[in-house]
Amino acid sequence: MRRVMVAGATALALLGVGGYATADVLDLAPGVLTLEPEPGAAAGAASGAEDGGAELPDLLPTPESTGDLLGPGAAEASRPRARAVAAAVAAATSDPEAADIGVVVGDGETGTEIWARGGDTPRVPASTVKLLSALAVADTLDLDDRMATSVVARRGSRDLVLLARGDTLLSPRGGDPDAVIGHAGLGDLAEQVADRLRASGRTSVTLRLDLSWAPGPRYPSTWNAADVGQFYARPVLMTGLGTQLGDEGRTAVPAHPEQEVASAFAARLEERGVRVRLQPESTWSEPAPTRARTLGAVESATYAEVLDHTLDVSDNTLIENLVRQAAATAGEPTAPERANAAFIRDRLEAHAVPTAGLVLTDACGLSPGQRAAPRTLAAVLALAVTDEVAPLRRLVAALPVSGLDGTLADRFTDEATGDVAGVPRAKTGTLRTGSGLAGTTVDADGRLLTFVVLADGYPQDGPGIIRAREALDRIVAALTRCGCGAARSAA
Repeated sequence: MRRVMVAGATALALLGVGGYATADVLDLAPGVLTLEPEPGAAAGAASGAEDGGAELPDLLPTPESTGDLLGPGAAEASRPRARAVAAAVAAATSDPEAADIGVVVGDGETGTEIWARGGDTPRVPASTVKLLSALAVADTLDLDDRMATSVVARRGSRDLVLLARGDTLLSPRGGDPDAVIGHAGLGDLAEQVADRLRASGRTSVTLRLDLSWAPGPRYPSTWNAADVGQFYARPVLMTGLGTQLGDEGRTAVPAHPEQEVASAFAARLEERGVRVRLQPESTWSEPAPTRARTLGAVESATYAEVLDHTLDVSDNTLIENLVRQAAATAGEPTAPERANAAFIRDRLEAHAVPTAGLVLTDACGLSPGQRAAPRTLAAVLALAVTDEVAPLRRLVAALPVSGLDGTLADRFTDEATGDVAGVPRAKTGTLRTGSGLAGTTVDADGRLLTFVVLADGYPQDGPGIIRAREALDRIVAALTRCGCGAARSAA
């Protein structure tokens, strides 16, 4: 009980600071809000639950190996009955405002809907929007590809051009091949370039960036200025340092990440005996010269790894970056305002995802005024579990695990829901105006389920946000405990 009280007090303290108090404070704080789970809360949950009575399936992931709950094995389990699911959801919370929560429960084996309440009513999706964005990225980019940061120059020229091609997680020094953040290192790039320069007798160069690829607004105009001012989002660019991501709401981030990259790379060259003069920023929007030769290149982690990290920590800027890259790769415009939102809608409609009532203005869910019906999100989950968009399946299978990691590290950890910790996986969303969970779980019969729960009827203050989150967790816990299949229901 004390742990629950500490979590609530910490969350309320964060929500009281304003700015991204309107946004995913609670989604993005697995440092501040991650509390040590009760002993056995995850690994020992399969012994059963007092509140619900049904035993849980022996499919609980561990922090070391979370497994793929979208894998084979659930087909033999009994499909839940709609009436039993409805009863489980109705009994999940005594909070009267929970009756206005939109819910869609789907069959993870077939992708078909089992039961819904308010499934077509558009609500505030918050960061669950990132699932829609993930579809657009997975449907367009090869998730096994990597982002290259390279330096080019014409033969014999001392004018170097550093090509920015999407990696905003660069290490200012050596790269770490086992990491996502800092996988590619500017020190390694400088070593390659310096070797080539020495071989040709060049020890003095000019340097500029090429920021011409996938241009767009530095900040979407629909973002709240207070959220940007409190560092809950960074400039959306095609280059940046992984050491300068900030600590949302607490630590500043540079206003011009591209300058930091150029300065860091110049410093690494200087350390290797190459004198560098930076060209003025007015030249940085020009494409690199044609027929330029590559003097060095480093590569990021795979798109899949970067996107997994983005969803895991609910990084607003990274998802905007990735969607912009996907649009550019598809030959779609990236510079206009709301170009990312238009590209996401296009990809949704290409896969017949219902978009009635959908209002998108960004790719991350941070902008106010956005709306999505639960069935829109549910249809994206169905595309994943049925393999219709195969790359999306791996992303949904790697969503944060309840009580264990990412934005769910501090969720499903109290008496009402801790017995199911380790089973539900979900993308979270938390704004003052609405909260959501969308993901997968496995019920007591061993059947894989998809779920979307969106709540935007709670008071728009700290206590209201806490109540909404608790209501969502209880509903998902009830689905996980539910022995709602035909055989068990008949018994």
